[in-house]
Amino acid sequence: MPTVTVRTETQADAKQVEKVLFQAFGNREDESELVKRIRQSEGFIPELSLVAEQNGEIVGHILLSKAKVVNGDQQTGVIALAPLAVDPKHQKQGIGGLLIQEGVDRCRKLGYELVLLIGHPAYYPKFGFKPARPYGLELKQFDVPDDVFMVCELQEGALGRIKGELVYPEVFL
Repeated sequence: MPTVTVRTETQADAKQVEKVLFQAFGNREDESELVKRIRQSEGFIPELSLVAEQNGEIVGHILLSKAKVVNGDQQTGVIALAPLAVDPKHQKQGIGGLLIQEGVDRCRKLGYELVLLIGHPAYYPKFGFKPARPYGLELKQFDVPDDVFMVCELQEGALGRIKGELVYPEVFL
């Protein structure tokens, strides 16, 4: 299998990233539009927009951006993982996993304590994600089953300290 390189997305990658998002999400533009909105928002962290490249072609993309957990007057900055996309021709080759691992590592190095997502319950637990509600985290903006609302603890003890409602920025709504 040709080598896959995971790196920070550049502006020159935007068109190829759009194409991957479009194809990975059933030829819908929702996710590419979401990525455009996040890139323009204050929650955008350039080094957390990553691409997987193989033979000079972008075959995957992950975006991790700022969100918050609100508990009464207390707000804690966290990271939301959305979206993750791999070109359908390149799926089931571990590319999504490489993107997740690099993204989570970068979040940890930047000092974030939690990454949250809405995602496939059979896929994300392989990378340390687990259902979030049993840890006192809630999601009210989107009506999703317990097993698809997940969290990954980046700093030991964070799940014991951080409780409340995950609030996605307006660009997600």
